[in-house]
Amino acid sequence: MTILNEKQQVLLRKIPSVDSILEAAKKTELFENTPRPVLVYSIREAIERLRIKILNSDITDSDFSEYLILEQVSIISKKAMSLNLKRVINATGVVVHTNLGRSLLPKEATQNLVDISSYYSNLEFDISLGERGSRYSSVEGILCELTGAPSAIVVNNNAAAVFLCLDTIAKGKKVIVSRGELVEIGGSFRIPDVMVKSGCILTEVGTTNRTHLKDYEKAVDDETILLLKVHTSNYSIVGFTSDVPLKNLVELGRAHKILVMEDLGSGTLIDFSDYGLQKEPTVCDAVKTGADIITFSGDKLLGGPQAGIIVGGKDILDKIKKNPLTRALRIDKLTLSALESTLNIYRDPKRAVDSIPTLKMLLAPIEKIENKAKKLYDMLVSINNSHLNVKILNLSSKAGGGALPLMDFPSKCVGIIINGLSANYIEEYMRKSDISIIGRIEDDIFIMDLRTIFEEEFLIIQKAVKNILKKV
Repeated sequence: MTILNEKQQVLLRKIPSVDSILEAAKKTELFENTPRPVLVYSIREAIERLRIKILNSDITDSDFSEYLILEQVSIISKKAMSLNLKRVINATGVVVHTNLGRSLLPKEATQNLVDISSYYSNLEFDISLGERGSRYSSVEGILCELTGAPSAIVVNNNAAAVFLCLDTIAKGKKVIVSRGELVEIGGSFRIPDVMVKSGCILTEVGTTNRTHLKDYEKAVDDETILLLKVHTSNYSIVGFTSDVPLKNLVELGRAHKILVMEDLGSGTLIDFSDYGLQKEPTVCDAVKTGADIITFSGDKLLGGPQAGIIVGGKDILDKIKKNPLTRALRIDKLTLSALESTLNIYRDPKRAVDSIPTLKMLLAPIEKIENKAKKLYDMLVSINNSHLNVKILNLSSKAGGGALPLMDFPSKCVGIIINGLSANYIEEYMRKSDISIIGRIEDDIFIMDLRTIFEEEFLIIQKAVKNILKKV
C-alpha cells in the first residue's frame, strides 16, 4: 500500500473533475469533431497521467493549468482517433518484410480489390447457371493452369494449408519427415507443433544435416500414410549435408502406395535462375514430380495477398475441400480478388516481372537502384545544411519473408550523418515521422536502401530530414 505525504494529498485534491474538463473542452474548437466517448476517455487518461506525476513527485504548478490539461487531452484524443495500421516507407532493403506487411500488391490487384469491396460480386454465385457457386472457382482454374496441377484450393495462410492437409489425410496416422526439415516459421510456430495439432503421428528420420532415402524406407510401415517434405526456405544448412529430392520421395511413395506432400513455404511461379539468381524450387517443378499435395504462401515470393495455396491430385483435394475446417480457414472476397488479379498477371511471365512489386524489386538492375540513390542523394544535399553529411553506400538487400536466406542482393543505399545527433536518435525520429521511415543503422550511420524505396517517397524523406535538422 502506497503511503502519501501531505503534499501529495493536497495535490491530488487539486486534480479537476472529468465534468469540469469536459465543460472547458466544449468552449474550445479543439474538440468539435471529437465524439463524446473519445473525449471522455481522453480526459480520464489525462487525469490519470496527472495523478501518476503527483505520486512520482514529478509535478509542477503549471501542470494544473486548464490550457495544458486540454492540450494533453487533445493529444490523447487525436491518437485515439487515428488508425493503428498505417503506411510506412520501407527503407530497410528487405523486400518481403514480415513486420512491414510482406509483399506489396500490384496496381491491377489493388484496383480490383477496390471494385470488389465497393460493390456486390459473384463471390458464391454462378452467373452462367444462375445458382449458388463455389468461392474457390474464381482462382482454382488459373492455379491449375499456371502450376499444371489437376486441382487447387486456397485458405488463409500456408500454416493453415499444412494443418488442413494433415488433418484431412493423416489424422491418427504416421507421417514421416526429415529431422533437418522440422523448421520453425515466423511467430514461433513450429512444423512439429502444427503436425501434432492436426492429429497425425510425427516420425522423424535422418539427422539434422543428413537424411537419406534409406532412412525413409526403414521408417515405412503399415501405419504410414504420408511422406512429408518441408522446403527449408527460411534457413539453410551448408557443409556436410544431404537430403532426399522430392522426385525420389514420390517414387518411394508410389512403391509403397503412400501419399507424398511438399510444403514449399515461399512458393514461386518464376524460376529465379533464369535471371542469374540462385535456383529456388518452383511450384511447377514440384507438380511435375507427381507429388500428391503441394502447399505454398501467396504473400511471399508469389507477390500476392496473404493466403495458403494447396494444389495437387483431384481426389485428395476433393477430400480436403469437404473437411469442415475448410470453412473455418477460408479466405474472404478481398483476398480472393487480390489473388486472382495477381495470378492473372503471371500468364505473361515478363509482365509479372515488370509489374509485381516483389519480383520487380528483387530483380531490379543495380544500375536502376544506383540512379535512384543518386537522385535521393542530390535531393538531400540540396537542403544545404552544414550539419548534414550524406553518403551513397554499396551494401546489400535481402529477400525476406523466409525466402532465399543465403542470397545477398547487391544494392545502393543512402546514409545520413547529422553532427550533434546520434544514429539512434535519427532512426527513432525518422521512424516516428508523420509517415514512418523505417531504415537501419550500420557503423553509426542511418541507412536507407533504395531497392525498397519508391521515387514518389523521396519528397517525404527529404521533408523528414529537413525537420530533424531543426533539432540540431
